[in-house]
Amino acid sequence: MMALDRFLSTYQRLNRDNLDLLDEIYSPDVRFSDPAHRLTGLTALRDYFAELYTNVEHISFDFAEPHAVGDQVFVEWVMCLRHPRLNRGAEIELPGISCLHFAADGRVDDHRDYFDLGLLLYEQLPLLGPLVRAVKRRFAT
Repeated sequence: MMALDRFLSTYQRLNRDNLDLLDEIYSPDVRFSDPAHRLTGLTALRDYFAELYTNVEHISFDFAEPHAVGDQVFVEWVMCLRHPRLNRGAEIELPGISCLHFAADGRVDDHRDYFDLGLLLYEQLPLLGPLVRAVKRRFAT
């Protein structure tokens, strides 16, 4: 699927200085959701990414083989992220999955991300992290 290849390769190149690339892979009326946000429209998505990428020092994605089911495409990934305020600036590896729907023009019109928000955010904060990890360990036993 050519549109999917373009989408994945764009994410590999995406950074705070080239967010205009989002226009090439998302429809103007895109619906986007992740564990922390629910957005509608390319402008809202671009603003969200601008905020996310502001202090990111490094970000990359390792994508698994995508799976198509009807008109949906599912892609597992591992995001490697380095941000000065998370994990004391050390790299974080976050697994997740994206559910994508492509419009007739080859751009994504619905994008849903699923990942552990606690692993990305709460566990990486200096004071809250040890507490969250302790609670998770307690529930795992």
